[in-house]
Amino acid sequence: MKKKIFFALLALAMLAMPSMAKSQIYAKLNALYACVGIINPQLEFVVGPHSSISIDPMFSPHKTIRWGDRNDIHARFGIFQTEYRFYINREVRGFYVSANAGMQAFDLTRPFIFQNNKLITFEPGYGKGWGMMVGLGIGYSHTFKERWVVDAFFAFNRMWSRYNDYLANGEINLFPAHQHEPKFPDPYNGSAEWLPSKIGVSIGYKIFDPAFKGKSAKQRRVEKLLSE
Repeated sequence: MKKKIFFALLALAMLAMPSMAKSQIYAKLNALYACVGIINPQLEFVVGPHSSISIDPMFSPHKTIRWGDRNDIHARFGIFQTEYRFYINREVRGFYVSANAGMQAFDLTRPFIFQNNKLITFEPGYGKGWGMMVGLGIGYSHTFKERWVVDAFFAFNRMWSRYNDYLANGEINLFPAHQHEPKFPDPYNGSAEWLPSKIGVSIGYKIFDPAFKGKSAKQRRVEKLLSE
């Protein structure tokens, strides 16, 4: 089922490619992630009234980070997502809902929420592996000064991961906590869970618009006033 959903969303993005080639294009950067050193550029292609397709790569270059009294939290990962957005406003601005699909590779220390009377704790070791995800999101996009945009968003995904477990000293863990314990030592593990997949506030700029071709900003303002 998960593969069918993933490939259905991927097919939707591919079908939109002809429209993307001649559509409005916004280049964005997630300012919230940039504050913590996570690189998250985005390209959004307006493919019709109410609709857009967003290409959303994300990369954390941090091998380890400090959290509380620990300085060995692994936090390196890469994610590539494709997202379809449906805007309530036909001019592709304001509130929207979205559906996305993506792939990931990671070297992460697993976090736990609300354990041992603490909001966030981490497992002693870490995992290296890959996975894929599908999910839904909401957001709000505000356009100003004709070309600039601010985009706030949140998405929640079902994630399927496959990985090897490692102990804190870097040795591979041959006895991780499997859901179904194998007969022989096996470091290969897997999980499936619902998790927030992205949250942020992006600042963007319209880098292409067919309606702008050969027209000055003054001409565009006059045309906008006449159409209102």
